[in-house]
Amino acid sequence: MKMNISGKIRRRKDKHAPEVSKQTGFPSAATHYREATIDLHTELIHNQDATFFIRVNGDAWSKFNIYHNNVLIIDRSFRLKEGSLAVIVEEGEFDIIRFSEKQVQPEFLLWGVITYIIQSVS
Repeated sequence: MKMNISGKIRRRKDKHAPEVSKQTGFPSAATHYREATIDLHTELIHNQDATFFIRVNGDAWSKFNIYHNNVLIIDRSFRLKEGSLAVIVEEGEFDIIRFSEKQVQPEFLLWGVITYIIQSVS
């Protein structure tokens, strides 16, 4: 048996060239339909200039289902209504209350109304 030696081994050229995929076969009925992504800013924020995020440290407000590391979305443009959760300033300290017109409230400065509480599930 005779062997031919031709020098260096050449690399094999790639058969697949990276490019935009080409459609083969019948088109999908769903190619024209594309669902829009969910933008949490448009869903959760009503007034961007008056909205703030606060991360909670500690479990002092667990009676309102607000726990350590939760994120509160607070809108300062909202009016306080019956049953609303609100961030207030009382004696120079931030606090959270559930507003009630029936109950006598000590004097406080309203900082903003809590619109959403974001909790991690892990």
